[in-house]
Amino acid sequence: MLKGFKEFLTRGNAVDLAVGVVIGAAFGTVITAIVDGLIDPIVGAILPGDVDNLSLKVFEIGGAEIAWGLILSALITFVATAFAIYFFVVMPMNAWAARRKDDADEEPTNEEKIVTLLEQIASK
Repeated sequence: MLKGFKEFLTRGNAVDLAVGVVIGAAFGTVITAIVDGLIDPIVGAILPGDVDNLSLKVFEIGGAEIAWGLILSALITFVATAFAIYFFVVMPMNAWAARRKDDADEEPTNEEKIVTLLEQIASK
């Protein structure tokens, strides 16, 4: 049982996943800090009300407070995170994969080399 668990951990997929989760959490913390420390105060100052911080914006309906600023702040964080992941991770990875595919397409396979050599021998 321990041997199977060790093989699972050293196979690579589990380690890659763990690294991805840790990096993703750290990345999310950075984006949240940027939104909370920079974007929210700017948007909060622009919108009506006395509060500078967007996440503190609320309105009342029948004594219940609706924290619309908190919801808007979460949406801004989500969009900023998605934007950063797309432009800093997905696009470079797609470009790298396309470049690798182009490099692989240029290099003939062993079968293609053999066919070419046989065609050259047959034409002599």
